[in-house]
Amino acid sequence: MVGIVEKPRPDQAPSTLAVVGRYVLRPEIFAELATTARGSGGEIQLTDAIARRVPHREVIVRRFVGTRFDCGSKAGFLAANIALGKRQGLILTEPLAPAY
Repeated sequence: MVGIVEKPRPDQAPSTLAVVGRYVLRPEIFAELATTARGSGGEIQLTDAIARRVPHREVIVRRFVGTRFDCGSKAGFLAANIALGKRQGLILTEPLAPAY
């Protein structure tokens, strides 16, 4: 990884990759957070602190292959639940044959 950006606008995104949001952090991140300026939304962003650790070669990523759902929206949350229900056989994907 060469960099990370907090919530870029789609037309300004440096790549088509996204952070899913699961981290294992080294203790040095806390010192980084203490000196990180407020960013997006006026908040101190963990992403900004992580970006400052990239040059120290402390950030390791794993590319996720699969479907990502935005569970921060009602539509994304519903889509995730429908996909899970289908995968577990709780939601039928084929109509039932009529019972005569």
